[in-house]
Amino acid sequence: MKNRIQGLLAAMAIAVCTSVSATGLATCDSGPKSGWQPIEKLEKQLSERRWTVRRVKEDGGCYEVYAIDDKGQRVEAYFHPVTLAPVPTKPR
Repeated sequence: MKNRIQGLLAAMAIAVCTSVSATGLATCDSGPKSGWQPIEKLEKQLSERRWTVRRVKEDGGCYEVYAIDDKGQRVEAYFHPVTLAPVPTKPR
């Protein structure tokens, strides 16, 4: 019985860790959502850099942005939701 419970707890921990980091390319220690900047502010900031934002979503506690940059290249970039600073990503 004890081994069964430990196995169940281990499986639950893996499931939680997997869902939190989603793609695993970037993670942000972003705190509660009440402190996050609005997505619209990030979109405006990127628009001013001549990016065409296609989609913004939450991933790993970060804002994940799909866009076309000022050079016409497709971009998948991550930004910290509190500071809106770019977040380095891990290679795939």
